Amino acid sequence: MEVVAQYATWYNVAYLITGILFILGLKYMSSPKTARFGNRLSMAGMLIALIATFAQGVVQWPVIIAGLVVGAAVGIYFGKAVKMTAMPQMVAIFNGCGGGAASLVAMGELMKTLSAVNGSPLPFDFTFTTMLTAVIGALSFSGSIIAFLKLQELMTGRPITYPGQQIVNALVLIAIVYAAVMVIINGPNPLMNFGIALVLALVLGVLFVLPIGGADMPVVISLLNSFTGLAAASTGFVLNNNVLIISGALVGASGTLLTLLMGKAMNRSVTNVLFGAFGSVQSSSAAASGGSGAEVRSVTAEDTAALLAYASQVIIVPGYGMAVAQAQHSIRELEDLLEKRGVEVKYAIHPVAGRMPGHMNVLLAEANVPYTSLYDMDDINPEFERTTVALVVGANDVTNPAARTDKTSPIYGMPILDVDKAENVIVLKRSMKSGFAGIDNPLYENPKTAMLFGDAKKSIDAVNNALKQL
Repeated sequence: MEVVAQYATWYNVAYLITGILFILGLKYMSSPKTARFGNRLSMAGMLIALIATFAQGVVQWPVIIAGLVVGAAVGIYFGKAVKMTAMPQMVAIFNGCGGGAASLVAMGELMKTLSAVNGSPLPFDFTFTTMLTAVIGALSFSGSIIAFLKLQELMTGRPITYPGQQIVNALVLIAIVYAAVMVIINGPNPLMNFGIALVLALVLGVLFVLPIGGADMPVVISLLNSFTGLAAASTGFVLNNNVLIISGALVGASGTLLTLLMGKAMNRSVTNVLFGAFGSVQSSSAAASGGSGAEVRSVTAEDTAALLAYASQVIIVPGYGMAVAQAQHSIRELEDLLEKRGVEVKYAIHPVAGRMPGHMNVLLAEANVPYTSLYDMDDINPEFERTTVALVVGANDVTNPAARTDKTSPIYGMPILDVDKAENVIVLKRSMKSGFAGIDNPLYENPKTAMLFGDAKKSIDAVNNALKQL
């Protein structure tokens, strides 16, 4: 009866309501049409969880209020100051903060418990979950920092590899496991072994992400997100907090599922993403020099405007180049100008275009592009054969026909957008430099393809001005 009474307390009921709201929030966020409502449900669930937790008096109110004020101020500032084009970086850094917080909680609980037991052995369930939380949280934290630096271009987006890298990683992992086991079995110097495991986990997170190229960042962000969820769930066991267990499990499961789906979209296993150093510069190929030497055809903004103005259907293919140039608003203006002329405009969205899942959808939504104009790869590919112009804005690897024909290509087998099947293809790029895969794109040498060189936003603005003159 005492157990029943314990779990019938009001805060556990509040945590149950929170879990239900989180699940419903995820359900509604699966569609852009209902995503805002789903987000609000999740926010309400988090508010209930916070109130229930704080009301238990586990932390003094001045500390709680200070944390709320600082956290809210930071969140509001970054929410308003960070541009939509930098959303992947913010997701990465915030995700890392979650992992870091879990590690700090684990460290604090271990120190407090060691002081309380005064030399007595710690229970297995406590030591195991504490070490699991600390190691996974630290790995997620440092790995997310490296992902942020790559996305922010504060360091190279190319894979960073060196001889014996996998051996070094394996040795670090073995050392982490050994130190963690020493804490779990109540070996000597638990705090020292905890510190060793924590520091080495931070090192492993860096080594883990360094050999992964920028093209794989959507998969990496999803995987690190799942790591943070697992760390949060494990923290729930450490603190005996049901809402952390529920929410962490949801994040871990959804992050893992999204990671697998992103890998499937690239026709590559998660193992290949993590250990294949995809995006390494291949000195033996033409990609090393940034081009194959073949002739390409270039056009002006005026030529592009004329071709678009008299098209029956135009499919716009956004990529990372659109994000870098912040060209989404100019593209929306182009859509309006073409539709006034009776041209049907659609958007082809590849699942791994950009630097995080749904990156293109977020940017286009910011520019108020109707959701009904956005088409997934499987739905839009049959349309290219009936399309007058495919306008590729900074998308490289996801439009590379080598994925279908060249068995020696590192992207062979990856599902791509069939832009080469359109009557005309216009590609907006700054230069002929290869994409993150480090290989040339035969699409650019196709006779039906023309290149409009320059910053994507400036190029689209020039096309828009030319359209207004026609």
